[in-house]
Amino acid sequence: MKARPTGVIPPMTTPFRKDGEIDLGLVAPQVDWMIGAGAHGVAAGGSTGEGHTLDHEEYRDLMAATVEAVKGRIPVIAGIIVDSTRDAIRRGKLVRDMNVAALQVTPVHYLFKPDDEAMVAHFRAMADETGMPIIIYNVVPWSYLSPALLVRIMTEVPLVVGVKQSAGDLKLFADLMMMAPDKLIYSAVDALMYPSYTLGAHGSIAAILTAAPHASVALWDAVKAGDHPRALDLHKKLLTLWNAVIADNLPACTRYAQTLQGLPRTYPRAPMPEASPAQQAATRKALEALGALNGVRVEAAE
Repeated sequence: MKARPTGVIPPMTTPFRKDGEIDLGLVAPQVDWMIGAGAHGVAAGGSTGEGHTLDHEEYRDLMAATVEAVKGRIPVIAGIIVDSTRDAIRRGKLVRDMNVAALQVTPVHYLFKPDDEAMVAHFRAMADETGMPIIIYNVVPWSYLSPALLVRIMTEVPLVVGVKQSAGDLKLFADLMMMAPDKLIYSAVDALMYPSYTLGAHGSIAAILTAAPHASVALWDAVKAGDHPRALDLHKKLLTLWNAVIADNLPACTRYAQTLQGLPRTYPRAPMPEASPAQQAATRKALEALGALNGVRVEAAE
């Protein structure tokens, strides 16, 4: 790898207009906002960015706009959420000549789950064909990879450099940290960032970071400084925000939180609904408790 991305890496929302098209001009303001909050990297095209809805041209253009906006200031990770090895390889090749630090790739996850041998072959083919570092995004409930299988893939395919570990089971995260100490293990356990960091996570890539980047960086810094009372306080406030936004329309709620903090209003891509009035109220209240709305004047979304 050109660099080993660590720390707080928010997965950006994709700035869709109301008609469902991407407004690439709104990529840079979000990038600058994340960097201003102290983010150590950004990811694009992932689940928070509704990457599963992007066609190849949109994906390429979004990644190019993100890399251009970052201007080398922090690492960029390219998300890939597709259902075939062929498509994953094609998307990886679309960005391999860009200044991208790594690919973040979900296991194939349609109705049928590949067996262990097929899963290893999938990531081996991606590495061989793209030549790029790969981070496994272990998030799909019916295609969830065990720590043992993750370690096997990382051992047999050296370009698989790490795992973004999701779901709420902190034991699986702790097992993975112990079994793969030399690999990059990121937390996507949004409700449990504080214990993830104390277990030694190399960083985090998760929607809560995108909804509240300033507080998320402050939590990371507090743990690194050994200020656990401060970290616990931030954890409780971020957990309240997570409870407000976690739903089937999580990306829509995340972008609503961004809008409350001054970013231009954008929309989820159909058929995902916007944040409901109840979600909006709970999100605003949680952000107020974090101090994220101090001095920000913006009208709530309808």
